[in-house]
Amino acid sequence: MKTQAIERRLPRFLRRYILDFEARIEDAVRSFAAGLAPGVRVLDAGAGECRYAKAFARQRYCGVDLGVGDASWNYKGLDAVADLMALPFPEGCFDAAINIVTLEHVREPRCAVAEIARVLRPGGQLLLVVPHEWEVHQAPHDYFRFTRYGVRHLLAEAGFVDIHVLAAGGYFRLLARRLLNGLQFFSGLWALPAVLLLAPPALILPALDFLDRDRNFTLGYLCTARKRF
Repeated sequence: MKTQAIERRLPRFLRRYILDFEARIEDAVRSFAAGLAPGVRVLDAGAGECRYAKAFARQRYCGVDLGVGDASWNYKGLDAVADLMALPFPEGCFDAAINIVTLEHVREPRCAVAEIARVLRPGGQLLLVVPHEWEVHQAPHDYFRFTRYGVRHLLAEAGFVDIHVLAAGGYFRLLARRLLNGLQFFSGLWALPAVLLLAPPALILPALDFLDRDRNFTLGYLCTARKRF
């Protein structure tokens, strides 16, 4: 039984508890959108299937992606098919931007962050989410992982200020997620014993996450910043 199948059978509250990183991302996007004025232009750089478009119903949402990450995805909702390292927009034409777990798929992340900064107006806001400890995905288009120091450097270098970097959980949430990932290796007669062995600690471990105060072990980072005036 694959991990995705397990996830689909979980109640929403339990899904949010176990899939904490995804829940934090959804909350961050909603909060970011709520803080923007109606009608402003928002760039979703690396939009994929435009799953966050609904969050920006009050704004003028623009989804951009190269459309090569996942062959099974539907990219028809994109407003533009383009490389994030060469965005087809004039300077300063967006009021805000999001880049959600996409930067690891760009061969030159420094260039992509600089391009996002270029198309943002002075004072424009950015929500960036990057992975730190994550499995290889969307291969072969998977190139990087980021530390809090690395992402701060990229943002500052591109001209962003008021940079805030928040770890999405710590060591025990990371362990719990890895146990859940482990279910994908078991099928047939082994599926039930695997669930009985791995699921209980995966449910208990997140409760211990307060012990990791430094958050040096984390699935990823949620970052906000503002383009310098």
